[in-house]
Amino acid sequence: MRTTLITVATLSLLGAGIAQAQTTVTGEPARDAKPSTQSQGQEAVTRPNTDTVDKNDPSTTGTLTNAKLEPGANSFTEGQARSRLEKSGFTEVKDLKKDDQGIWRGSAMQAGKPVQVGLDFKGNVAVTQ
Repeated sequence: MRTTLITVATLSLLGAGIAQAQTTVTGEPARDAKPSTQSQGQEAVTRPNTDTVDKNDPSTTGTLTNAKLEPGANSFTEGQARSRLEKSGFTEVKDLKKDDQGIWRGSAMQAGKPVQVGLDFKGNVAVTQ
């Protein structure tokens, strides 16, 4: 009986260790992540681009122009889309409308210049033509 209890206890501890080893902790994206124009494979499919405009460095104002907006069922509200565009460095975001491809489009200011902007269902932000 004692051997059976020791065996059951040992197997329980071993099973808990295996289950714990399979747990994955997720968090913030890697700070050194490539922008969407350089990322490839699954990385580009599963997360939004990491392009941002540095308000203190005018040379970064073109970083969002090459991001590709993808059509899809967009669940962002107008307020969320506006907030995401503003967090990406755009100001005076206005006239936001979701098009037939699920992309939020509108106008904004970037580095003092008017631009057309877009936000896709993944959260990718881009200057559009």
